[in-house]
Amino acid sequence: MNKNYALIPHNKPPKSAFGAFAKSVKRICGLDLLKGLGLTLKEFVSAPATIHYPAQVIPFSPRYRAVHSLQRLLESGNERCIGCGLCEKICTSNCIRIITHRGEDNRKKIDSYSINLGRCIFCGLCAEVCPELAIVMGQRFENASEARAQFATKNELLVSKEEARAHSLVEFSGFGSISQGADKRLKGTPVAFDLLDGTSNESSSNPNGEPNGVDSTLDNKNSLLSSTDLAQNPQAQKGDD
Repeated sequence: MNKNYALIPHNKPPKSAFGAFAKSVKRICGLDLLKGLGLTLKEFVSAPATIHYPAQVIPFSPRYRAVHSLQRLLESGNERCIGCGLCEKICTSNCIRIITHRGEDNRKKIDSYSINLGRCIFCGLCAEVCPELAIVMGQRFENASEARAQFATKNELLVSKEEARAHSLVEFSGFGSISQGADKRLKGTPVAFDLLDGTSNESSSNPNGEPNGVDSTLDNKNSLLSSTDLAQNPQAQKGDD
């Protein structure tokens, strides 16, 4: 097997004292030192790239995924969670646990809602699958703990009721929420009735008087059904004869 090797040039170290001195002078008086000093002076007079944390905090992206938050309805302030359990089923880390019971109105009531934040990978699938926008990904990133398993309960995750009573809640716009203009981007699913209505309208305006698409479709369907019935009941054909 042929291999093409390339020799990398290597400068041999100087053997004499004069050669070492000449090499040192070349490095000191060369451009490398000036380039390093220029970069240092540039960063010295430029704007700082760091902040004084925790006194200062950089703004987060609206799609930032941190500790979860349970939302309330804007008008009534009631809990949005209906106990469907979709977030618990889709969780890939198996860190969400919901305990519910049937109330007097035959609706599910939440007894316990807990998330193991030490096991959660903050993927956001629970927020995406929630049909009521009840659980969302918040921006509380300061979540250090000495224990491996750190559980966040419903009382900790749920938005305070005082904000709901004061009508200071706003629609959540972070990860898991509906994007702006989503209604305009929705496309209706075509069903058979819509297709038949559209075909009949086109055929009714046909000036040549040709059979419309609905009649032809129904004729094909009737012929198919009649042939199927004859195949299943051959005696009916003999009686007709």
